[in-house]
Amino acid sequence: MKSLLEIRKVKIIMEKFMKKDGSTEISQEELDKCKYRVKRIKYYYSQRVVGQENLALSLLVSVIANGHILLESVPGLAKTTAAKALTEAVSGKFSRIQCTPDLLPSDIIGTQTFNYSTNAFDTKLGPVYANFVLLDEINRSSAKTQSAMLEAMQERQVTIGGEVYKMPKIFIVIATQNPIEQEGTYLLAEAQLDRFLLKEKLDYPTVNEEIEILSRIENNAFEKGEPVIELKELRYIQKMAEKVYIDDSIKQYIVNIIDATRHPEKYISKDLAQYITLGSSTRGAIAFMDVAKAVALINGRGYVIPDDVKLLKYSVLRHRISLSFSAMADNVNVETIIDAIFGAVPTP
Repeated sequence: MKSLLEIRKVKIIMEKFMKKDGSTEISQEELDKCKYRVKRIKYYYSQRVVGQENLALSLLVSVIANGHILLESVPGLAKTTAAKALTEAVSGKFSRIQCTPDLLPSDIIGTQTFNYSTNAFDTKLGPVYANFVLLDEINRSSAKTQSAMLEAMQERQVTIGGEVYKMPKIFIVIATQNPIEQEGTYLLAEAQLDRFLLKEKLDYPTVNEEIEILSRIENNAFEKGEPVIELKELRYIQKMAEKVYIDDSIKQYIVNIIDATRHPEKYISKDLAQYITLGSSTRGAIAFMDVAKAVALINGRGYVIPDDVKLLKYSVLRHRISLSFSAMADNVNVETIIDAIFGAVPTP
């Protein structure tokens, strides 16, 4: 049972961030439908991935927001397993591309071949034409191949032989990279990084989580199961997320945060501001809005509150802020900068 204080607090938040007339774009019935479907996805995922709760939330948010996500960690921390688990929960088309230095753009987007029987060119679409595309070790592919993904990720289309082919309505790229190995790898360009809605870093599992992993492997608990929701049901959730109400005060809050990454000297100490060489683009503001809406829907709300913006602040911003070499030398990471910015920008 909630206390009177908690009930009053919820009422104050509702009055502040809901529409002024008290109406909502999403009915309670629609919210309940979304919550039930999200719960089923979470359950399927939890049966196949142990721990990594931040990763689970980031993957779920990216799927609901129909955005791309970059996963970074040392080998063996279930990046690929987590990506496959989430996509298996939905009955969509899944494609995996193992990136290597000799991978060509045509290997990803497709190519044209001459058909002698028809005396014409036939177009063969590449593996990128799917609902969920896993780009494993994306930083092992060349800059030329990485750039081939830019059009697909941003414009949601590919061009082959002068013809434009639209991607499916649900099109999500889940890319992984290993930050340790440098030999035979290529840094992702800023333009490429900016296309990712989120960037999530993975940590080692705890001792208890690792014991649970061994137990599940022993009992064959990681075998592929049946999808828990249809593709059209996921599309329904995505459309509901788009209808989540976001107040102008929250929009102003997001814009102030993005402005603080561009003009840090106005918000944070000079000691920290000096480390920022490049702030976030407008895509960062759009990402915050889309992520906040998805988080609100996951929590059963039809409106956004400031905590929805804060929840995945590192994942939204860590690849959109560039730091100087001095920051690395002084052991200052991007998460420290993000904390300082959120501490300086007033919460509505």
